[in-house]
Amino acid sequence: MTGGGLKEQKIETQHTGQYAGDRGKTTITPEVMLTIAQLTTLNVPGVSAMSNVTGGVNRLFRRGTGEGVRMDIREDVVYVDLYVILKKEVNIRDTSRRIQHEVARAISEMVGLQVGRVNIHIEDIDYSVEANPSSSQEA
Repeated sequence: MTGGGLKEQKIETQHTGQYAGDRGKTTITPEVMLTIAQLTTLNVPGVSAMSNVTGGVNRLFRRGTGEGVRMDIREDVVYVDLYVILKKEVNIRDTSRRIQHEVARAISEMVGLQVGRVNIHIEDIDYSVEANPSSSQEA
């Protein structure tokens, strides 16, 4: 698994089954890796949404736009670029660090691969006003 992203790559791990001598193989598709990174990012407090990824990522992964994740695996090490939109009230540095930590942990624990780098690209800040029911009450 070298170079060029996850195009046509599948991650395979060998593991021992429940019983002695029982062996099996787990194959993880690129879409699963992208989904792990995306959902983990969206679960971090302060993240509003994922942004569109520019370039050839959609061609490589054969998926729709707006995924917000670019991933590459070189020599069994995962490199991730995340394109995010943050909420207006968050500390950008702290939120970015938390995203990096959570995504690296999720990939490491769920897939068993080493994470080399998680780059965060802040594409926008969400300034949309959320309705506050207490401020709209009339006396």
